[in-house]
Amino acid sequence: MEKLKELIKKVLTKEVIFYVVFGILTTLVNIGSFYIMNSILHWEENTSNLIAIIIAVLFAYFTNKDLVFHSTAEEFGEKVVEFCKFILGRLFTMAVEYIGCNLLFKFAPIPAIISKCIVTVIVIILNFFISKFFAFKQK
Repeated sequence: MEKLKELIKKVLTKEVIFYVVFGILTTLVNIGSFYIMNSILHWEENTSNLIAIIIAVLFAYFTNKDLVFHSTAEEFGEKVVEFCKFILGRLFTMAVEYIGCNLLFKFAPIPAIISKCIVTVIVIILNFFISKFFAFKQK
């Protein structure tokens, strides 16, 4: 039992907790902005979805950069490189999600929603490590 507590203590760092909190908020930004554009402003679904995704990714970038990973990039060039790395990471995990879901939908004998949830967890974990070790500059 003591080893389990120690493992939880190592995994549940302030950084991980903040990542989860801002991940939930990013999801709410995505869904909320989609709802506003589609249901209230009556914009077309695909347009609303694309804009909502862009807003959510930008929200995730700024919250992760400043509040989760505490980026130390100071110069404009460093910030541009950091932003491009973040976007590349998100494009990579979007491809992982698309391919992973397609494979599970076709070949796994489990419900589609379970497949989607499994791949989503993998994507969230990948996004954390890509942001921590690839995208954001730390001293």
